[in-house]
Amino acid sequence: MPQSLPDTTPPKRRFRWPTGMPQLAALLLVLLVDSLVAPHFWQVVLQDGRLFGSPIDILNRAAPVALLAIGMTLVIATGGIDLSVGAVMAIAGATTAAMTVAGFSLPIVLLSALGTGILAGLWNGILVAILKIQPFVATLILMVAGRGVAQLITSGQIITFNSPDLSWFGSGSLLFLPTPVIIAVLTLILFWLLTRKTALGMFIEAVGINIRAAKNAGVNTRIIVMLTYVLSGLCAAIAGIIVAADIRGADANNAGLWLELDAILAVVIGGGSLMGGRFNLLFSVVGALIIQGMNTGILLSGFPPEMN
Repeated sequence: MPQSLPDTTPPKRRFRWPTGMPQLAALLLVLLVDSLVAPHFWQVVLQDGRLFGSPIDILNRAAPVALLAIGMTLVIATGGIDLSVGAVMAIAGATTAAMTVAGFSLPIVLLSALGTGILAGLWNGILVAILKIQPFVATLILMVAGRGVAQLITSGQIITFNSPDLSWFGSGSLLFLPTPVIIAVLTLILFWLLTRKTALGMFIEAVGINIRAAKNAGVNTRIIVMLTYVLSGLCAAIAGIIVAADIRGADANNAGLWLELDAILAVVIGGGSLMGGRFNLLFSVVGALIIQGMNTGILLSGFPPEMN
């Protein structure tokens, strides 16, 4: 019998979206729906040296979640999770307000608030990397106890302050944009340089993909895991300062409440895997914008805020 000729037709290539295209398409879709709900959604005006409008408001309100998502991305990339970022926001905000009322200078206030975030992240890192406690349980401890710490700092009261210099970080403007937006962008650039222009990003991904193989390759996995939690705590502290500066006060019970879930969702929307591995900081920020775009659309449509 004659032998059949081998099939030489090339295999069909499966269509793959370009990297980040689904996230960008989702963001555009959300903004399009928002524009249908609010006729003047795209209207942006310049007033008193600052841009105003719904798109600017989305950027401004998304800044705290974007900051949390930046830190959360690194933690999730190692295969961990940080449920304490909302509580760390409350601690940093309480520290900011209490020290401002006590009369400390602005640099001391900011450094102290950032220091609380770093210490909180270090605590989580020690529990996870050194004591080998599951990240979910380890960070749940501070998630619950952190608000108690914030209550101790504020003596169980809502603290208010009047400091124009500090308020600038929450409600001021720079280069026609709200200050929180500038802070979030600068943080994103700094963390991108830290993870993509040094070996840190590769080490984080290696730990998330296979921590045992990374350790056998000479990577100090404990330091890498601890560092990601420290950076997450730092981002949460920055977000806490912004929120406290915006409302000119600190509410230990409500500051950052459940924002850890928004941060995790932003990372997942951005394409990050909860199993760890490769990560993309920019798309995590896009995920935060998608979430805030949906929240803004709900408010513009006339539904009560509880619908968020």
